[in-house]
Amino acid sequence: MIWKEFVLKKIASISDLIKKVFSRIKMMNLANKLTLTRIVLVPLFMMYMFYDNFYTRVIALVVFIVAALTDLFDGRIARRYNCVSNFGKFMDPLADKLLVSAAFISFVGLEELQIPAWMVVCVISREFSITGLRTLAAVQGKIIDASKSGKFKTTFQITTIIVVLLILIVNAWINELGSTKVVLFYSGSLSKYYLGLCLKKIPYYLMFVTTCITLFSGVIYVIKNKEIFKDTN
Repeated sequence: MIWKEFVLKKIASISDLIKKVFSRIKMMNLANKLTLTRIVLVPLFMMYMFYDNFYTRVIALVVFIVAALTDLFDGRIARRYNCVSNFGKFMDPLADKLLVSAAFISFVGLEELQIPAWMVVCVISREFSITGLRTLAAVQGKIIDASKSGKFKTTFQITTIIVVLLILIVNAWINELGSTKVVLFYSGSLSKYYLGLCLKKIPYYLMFVTTCITLFSGVIYVIKNKEIFKDTN
């Protein structure tokens, strides 16, 4: 009987915790709810990415686009209705990085894309290094505004992810038609050869360019905010 009472107490405490979490969510403004939605969509996106069929990849693309749209609107809503919060300032860029990192990590796990892990490591390292720089600046009472290079980087990253997801959908569609691998298109006509070449090579080169742009924007951030490191002593 003792263990039953223990279990019941734990269930009750978990239930109370869930109620508190939901009550906090209800009190959030719309911008913060959109940011939280983006974080919740990350594991859902990852789940569908690792099911290798046409329909799940279409769903993964839809989930990613919805998550990207929440990133587009949460900041605008916060500024328009003057509801900028500390939660939003911290969680919004973190949610962006979680979404982008999840997509790139999932790409490495897919052999058909042939995207090397070092590219993704460079991108993720840059993202969280700049997050650390922003945190350091916040401790010093400074704010690092988003630069043009940073905004261009984010736009290019999202565009790359969407294009790669579309290629994965085409690849899955070809497989559904009976071709077990896209590489089989190399043995067909010239048009099929170029189709196979695009499906195999575009993800690699897009990711390479994305990596270069991401690292370049990171260097620009560090150079423009180098005084932050001087104030750490």
